[in-house]
Amino acid sequence: MAYRGLDLKGRTAVVVGGTSGIGRAIALGLANAGADVVASGRRPDQVKVVAAEIEAVGRQALSITVDVNDKSSLEHLLSAALDAFGKVDILVNSAGQIKRGPTIDSSESDWHGILDTNLMGVLRACQVFGRHMLQKGYGRIINITSLNAFVALHEVAAYAASKAAVQSLTRSLAVEWATCGVCVNAIAPGVFPTSLNSKLLQGAGRGQELLMRTPMKRFGDAEEVVGAAILLASDAASFMTGSVVIVDGGFLASGVNQ
Repeated sequence: MAYRGLDLKGRTAVVVGGTSGIGRAIALGLANAGADVVASGRRPDQVKVVAAEIEAVGRQALSITVDVNDKSSLEHLLSAALDAFGKVDILVNSAGQIKRGPTIDSSESDWHGILDTNLMGVLRACQVFGRHMLQKGYGRIINITSLNAFVALHEVAAYAASKAAVQSLTRSLAVEWATCGVCVNAIAPGVFPTSLNSKLLQGAGRGQELLMRTPMKRFGDAEEVVGAAILLASDAASFMTGSVVIVDGGFLASGVNQ
């Protein structure tokens, strides 16, 4: 297969958790880069809206819901994508949940819920779509992790543990599939206000402290993750696997900012 650089024309992408926030931005970014995109999530109304947005830029889309807590739902999503497009080249795992509270009081059910979505959901999707990619000898998998995989943020221990585990899973799959044409990488976004975290950025100075620790002195826009996603989805990243691309305005590089 000829080297295509950043060109995604003729590629098919599935973005799990692709109907809001960073996932939606990536879904639309991949479409603008030439890919046909299935942006899926749990809410049918949001799925239809994003599918229409993808079609509006001249790419093909598919309106189908998915629940990452249910492996059969992911298998149905793959089957529908194969029926419509014949293949899936790119998988983005962006679904997630977070809950803030003192770890001493957190329940096992809360931990199980967050780990089941954020970690096991990624594993299920990688197993379902990865098997197809391994069979055809080509694939690009992009998992969305977090700054929380590197540093602790106050009272979100379950989320942090889940994202650190996703990075470890990313490296493990990258090593296992490295000779099979399937590259597995991750993106660790900095602070991007979304529906998932907006409540955590409000009040008690949390948002102000995050801004203080970010050298660029601002939050990111979801579209600023898109470039990294296009790179990792493309042949330009054909020798990248097991990597974590950090898009954080300098947060992790920062020591003293003044």
